[in-house]
Amino acid sequence: MTTFLLIRHATCDHVGRALAGRASGVMLNDSGRAEARELAEQLRAVQLEAVYTSPLERACETAAIVCAKRGIVPRVADELVELDFGEWTGCTFQDLEADPRWALFNTARSSTRIPGGELAHEAQARIVTWLERARHEHAGSVAVVSHCDLIRLAVAHYLGMPLDLMLRFDIAPASVSVLELQDWGPRIRGLNVRKFSAQE
Repeated sequence: MTTFLLIRHATCDHVGRALAGRASGVMLNDSGRAEARELAEQLRAVQLEAVYTSPLERACETAAIVCAKRGIVPRVADELVELDFGEWTGCTFQDLEADPRWALFNTARSSTRIPGGELAHEAQARIVTWLERARHEHAGSVAVVSHCDLIRLAVAHYLGMPLDLMLRFDIAPASVSVLELQDWGPRIRGLNVRKFSAQE
């Protein structure tokens, strides 16, 4: 059995305001660094076999804080990178509300391609394929630092949830969602947990 701790990166200035997407140079803010340190403390009792991270700075910074006192070097996995938001990268949510394609994307994610970007199904296949490969490489607990939509897509897959319904649950900054993968199938042990304990 492999237990994946799916961790959304901690808070950066874009959270709740704009789509950072794959833009470079987006770092954690002071609140985010404090969140990451608190998360690292909460995870202290968890024996981690490995820590993987998206290549984007805000994820790498979160992973580095989680690993700081463990002697573990986070491994970058390109498959964990944020959804490609194409033309919408950097746009504020206020600006996006005027774009009818944004409304369509949020009601029909299964069939709406982001302008110049990715289909949700493509991103889902990317992260699920990575998780299935990683579970054969690890038999313990593995931390995976990624992004809100990527984690939602993974959880939706293992719950058998249609992509058009994935906005029915949230993935907050510095939250942990616990996914167990066994030969008989998956189990979600925790979702969007903000105060994680080893018993989750």
